[in-house]
Amino acid sequence: MNKALSAVCLDLSPSLWSGRDQGAGTCKGLDVADIFDEVNEDLRAERAKQFALRYGWFVALLAALLVAAAVAWQAWHWHQARQVNDVATAYLGAMRGANGPAPTDGQPTPSRNAAMSEFDRLASTGPEGYRSLARLRGAALHASSGDLPGALAEWDRLSADTAADPLLRDLANLMWVQHQVDSGDPAAVEGRLQPLIVSGSPWRHLALENQAWLALRLGRTDQARDTLRQLAADPAAPDGVRGRANGLLARMGEPARAGGTPAAAFSTEPRG
Repeated sequence: MNKALSAVCLDLSPSLWSGRDQGAGTCKGLDVADIFDEVNEDLRAERAKQFALRYGWFVALLAALLVAAAVAWQAWHWHQARQVNDVATAYLGAMRGANGPAPTDGQPTPSRNAAMSEFDRLASTGPEGYRSLARLRGAALHASSGDLPGALAEWDRLSADTAADPLLRDLANLMWVQHQVDSGDPAAVEGRLQPLIVSGSPWRHLALENQAWLALRLGRTDQARDTLRQLAADPAAPDGVRGRANGLLARMGEPARAGGTPAAAFSTEPRG
């Protein structure tokens, strides 16, 4: 490149020369560095033009796709938020219906019937979280309306739902046990209790209480008494559980333990 520029300068009329400085390398009015800059700018402009002609359509397409993706994401987010809002509204409406008057003749009231239907719908089509809560509430309504098989089926579905919160799955098992401890298959009841009585389970004390009831039902009085003593002496057990354990122990001939609630305050009838 230097030789080419030198040749250009040498071919010019001598009048163009302002003198030759071997250190500076200039033509009259022109610096060699300026010539290089102009050539480089021309080359960059030409390359940019060629790049735009070759790849401009691709850049425009990529920009359009990014804009479309952003719009789609916003639309999906809006749709999800609207769905959650609709589900929450339906759930609260069903809760209001469920809290209406209790059945007096063994038949659920129209508001409770509507609530059960809504809970059943949410349990089938609602998002996780609401689906589990709807199953629990729906099962409780079925049980209180005399439809125990329907309630047991809902608790079964929730306890088997691997996508549900483990805490709610265990609660479904506990509810199933509480409604089967008096008449259900003892092996099935005991099988559902075992995961609930392990140390660290939030349902441990309630599960142990039901285990004591099962032992009494099967005539295992000593086992029941040992479990009740454990509950009555456990400061971590809820007050209600300790009180019921003390009350039942008193009915079995043992004095109430300190901190317990008097036995007369509790019924010894199994809770269904």
